[in-house]
Amino acid sequence: MGARGAPSRRRQAGRRPRYLPTGSFPFLLLLLLLCIQLGGGQKKKENLLTEKVEQLMEWSSRRSIFRMNGDKFRKFIKAPPRNYSMIVMFTALQPQRQCSVCRQANEEYQILANSWRYSSAFCNKLFFSMVDYDEGTDVFQQLNMNSAPTFMHFPPKGRPKRADTFDLQRIGFAAEQLAKWIADRTDVHIRVFRPPNYSGTIALALLVSLVGGLLYLRRNNLEFIYNKTGWAMVSLCIVFAMTSGQMWNHIRGPPYAHKNPHNGQVLFLLENIQILRKNIRTPLTYSSPNLISYQFIASPVWSVLPPTVLLTCCWILLK
Repeated sequence: MGARGAPSRRRQAGRRPRYLPTGSFPFLLLLLLLCIQLGGGQKKKENLLTEKVEQLMEWSSRRSIFRMNGDKFRKFIKAPPRNYSMIVMFTALQPQRQCSVCRQANEEYQILANSWRYSSAFCNKLFFSMVDYDEGTDVFQQLNMNSAPTFMHFPPKGRPKRADTFDLQRIGFAAEQLAKWIADRTDVHIRVFRPPNYSGTIALALLVSLVGGLLYLRRNNLEFIYNKTGWAMVSLCIVFAMTSGQMWNHIRGPPYAHKNPHNGQVLFLLENIQILRKNIRTPLTYSSPNLISYQFIASPVWSVLPPTVLLTCCWILLK
């Protein structure tokens, strides 16, 4: 047994230990430093993201829409990391700007933001902010934006796409339309809660009071209640109001202004015949049934036909 084991021991004793090549140590050291740096950078990003989200949640607890200047816009919206969506309204609310559309759009935007803030689904995945032209002129210049109001969605990753800009000219700026657009872009559904509007109730109460006071003053002579001419005039006024173009505008709520597709400027004056057709359709729609009805009531049939044909042709042209 001793003779057999001796050669194996001599072979083991004759083997030399193997070492790593001398040039691999800098590579391993560099790889170790790279791993440490990546881990530290990832931790730094997580801390920065947590800090940004906490700051946004603090602002949201105070106001549903927080205002941003150029520095805040670049830090919280443009600069990564970001795991939340941001809806931004670019506007000009200062009195010297005289932007009445901006004030109306701001009211609808405030209703939408309040509905999200006080809803049970509120979370840190969606925030609402505002950039005023006088507070963030550099932001407007950075985005090449020359019109207001404008609504944009900034997604958590990547740059905004064409669909991330709300088509205000075609859809309008109602809070319900904005909520639908946000649901399409972020999959966050917001149920709009409008504050109670007591103007209709007050108007109805005043009307009832006026009618009641009139009846009380004329309590000894109520023959006017049975006046057929008076009731006919009231009925005609109701029919004219319900069949007018103004009622269509009240139901559909189309924007009266339009945006120039070349420079993005919001205009109220007309530039071409297409806009002229859209803009004068309302008064013509309002006046045509009234004129035709009045002519049928006040004139013989043969005097009604020429004006009626003319109004019908104008209506077909504007359709």
